[in-house]
Amino acid sequence: MRRALVARLDSAGDVLLAGPAVRAIAAHPDVGELVLLCGPQGAPAGALLPGVGRVIVWACPWIADPSPAATPEHVGVLSALLGDPPDIAVLLTSFHQSPLPLALLLRLAGVPRIIGASVDAAGSLLDVRIRPGEDFPEELPEAERAMTIVRAGGFELPGRDDGRLRVLPTPDVSALVGTESYVVIHPGASVPARAWPEENAADLVRLLTGAGHRVVVTGGPSERALTARVAGTDGMDLGGRTDLHELSGVLAGARLLVTGNTGPAHLAAAVGTPVVSLFSPVVPAAKWAPYRVPVEVLGDQRAECAGTRARECPVPGHPCLSSVSAGVAFAACGKLLARTSCDAEPAPRVEVPA
Repeated sequence: MRRALVARLDSAGDVLLAGPAVRAIAAHPDVGELVLLCGPQGAPAGALLPGVGRVIVWACPWIADPSPAATPEHVGVLSALLGDPPDIAVLLTSFHQSPLPLALLLRLAGVPRIIGASVDAAGSLLDVRIRPGEDFPEELPEAERAMTIVRAGGFELPGRDDGRLRVLPTPDVSALVGTESYVVIHPGASVPARAWPEENAADLVRLLTGAGHRVVVTGGPSERALTARVAGTDGMDLGGRTDLHELSGVLAGARLLVTGNTGPAHLAAAVGTPVVSLFSPVVPAAKWAPYRVPVEVLGDQRAECAGTRARECPVPGHPCLSSVSAGVAFAACGKLLARTSCDAEPAPRVEVPA
């Protein structure tokens, strides 16, 4: 029985997108235990993924923000967390990341077999190396990129698994949200460049409630002031009142979610909830839009910030998202609600505007 390590050291959304790849490894008959290596931001999402036996949390110096110093002591923490080296490690990275620094640390820790995708020559650091742009196209959605990496190592989803995002069973949150239907607005984002202006979100709350919808506004503990302003007197403010597991229950019960490119968008996809995505083009929507659920993508995908990966908007006025009015978002909500109400099992689709 082999022990497998899967590394995805980014945010909660990135970890959720790795879910199908994690399940493929966990389903292999030779894998007895799957350990997931996450950063502090992604660990709560890792705990929700089916197939994960244990989550190890380590702040990676070349990925975490803010980044810890890359000292011998900090590297030693990783070795101590690993304990006995796993039999195999699969390193899941995005197009702008290299697996090689972590591969070196794992090799020094005694891991005998390491799999990853690298544009750079890996020498003895990777036993299985696939080359982005040569062995697979870089335009793949992130979930499919991760599956491409694990397939190179001989792992595949079982036939009964459709490859969508998934989380463990969601909790009953009726004590929080009641039993009547509702839509969710999550106005916050992990970085400012991906956030829709809060006044637009507040206007959308008023439009939706005026049309007879019940609106729930969600956010983390640091976003309580934001969610209170957006909810106003018309919406239900759940800011700071849910952890990620409880939020999965809130989203599972929603008719749709309105949010930016942030973790809850992928959590909604994992529980099958449609998403109106206010998507800043600092990263490509084709790669990071909510995966395989009905989606309406809003935002100027040709804005000057496109592809910059900026955390702070580099264009005055944040036009890629500030140009999306509450009325436009309201129309997208209506379109998505009508589409999903008519279909017993909606066909997954991502609409990315030019």
